[in-house]
Amino acid sequence: MGNFNNTGNSDKCFCAFIPPYVLDNMAKAGIEEAKSTIVQSQAFRENRAEASKKMSLGAEFLGAAVTPGKAHVKVYDCEHTSKLQNKLVRDQGGNSSPTGIDAVDLVYDYASKNRDILKSFFNRDSLDNNGRDLICNVHYSVKYNNAFWDGEQITLGDGDGLRFTSFAKSLDVIAHELGHGIVENTAKLVYKGQSGALNEHFADVFGTVITQLVENQTADTADWLIGDEIMGPDLYGEALRSMSEPGTAYDHSILGKDPQPAHMKDIYTGTDDNGGVHINSGIMNKAFYLTAIEIGTDEAASIWYNALQNLWPTAIFKEAVGEIVKAARILAKNGKVDKNATQRVRTAFREVGLF
Repeated sequence: MGNFNNTGNSDKCFCAFIPPYVLDNMAKAGIEEAKSTIVQSQAFRENRAEASKKMSLGAEFLGAAVTPGKAHVKVYDCEHTSKLQNKLVRDQGGNSSPTGIDAVDLVYDYASKNRDILKSFFNRDSLDNNGRDLICNVHYSVKYNNAFWDGEQITLGDGDGLRFTSFAKSLDVIAHELGHGIVENTAKLVYKGQSGALNEHFADVFGTVITQLVENQTADTADWLIGDEIMGPDLYGEALRSMSEPGTAYDHSILGKDPQPAHMKDIYTGTDDNGGVHINSGIMNKAFYLTAIEIGTDEAASIWYNALQNLWPTAIFKEAVGEIVKAARILAKNGKVDKNATQRVRTAFREVGLF
């Protein structure tokens, strides 16, 4: 199963949090909820592809138009259906009072903090830098074991309660999925092969950076795990990715073994996972972690964010490294980051086989 970009627009993707190979392993282990998640995700992609095709032919398109907004957070309750933007239950432009529904209030708070940090730390006005409203959907389908960005909004399942819990309770899940929206509005990295792995990598960077800033963590105190908060009782102690030690996040009879490489010599070259978009992101993640440990997460984030804005849709790892090193040199010259940042970045990429 792959997450191929089939929305009809090369800069938009169905970017799911749980990698397809994890769901495949769960399905092989007989987890019915994993099987249904795979089927529902495939149906969603096919429906979006058909809607996009109709739109390109000039037919009426029922999806919400993306227009500049006031960076309001809008949370919709799918009420366990597959209908997005089903029922608006909390909205900064209208009813902003807490609802008492955990998933709704958590997503509202986390998305609001995400938006605020984009403004205060990155000086970015929402995902598109033009005040785009943040659209969030909760309670998607029944026991849906995933969360995704579809080019317009984020959608969060409740999990099955045993393997995965509610995706709405994880700040790094929400920051990661919204991170795909930032990538879409900057480099527009095509969601396959190395460019797709860069897409996932930058989403992980936003996920961990925003989590660290919100929780007042540093590179030294952060756990550098992605997805550990959503693990249910059957998977307690596991995570989906480790940015500090790719390949060690999980090793479990249900999930399989974490396939992420930490060095270019082990890069995945097959066709699964859209050519390794989730798998190979570990190489770049490791380099970011090594840089952050040396100069701090905040300065590493500034370098990576500046580089992202100068990348292009088909960029590969080596090209991204060139832009990241260039960003480090410019920011160091202007006194924005450590004077030795360029050397620190080069060393980090050398350790993963990319310099």
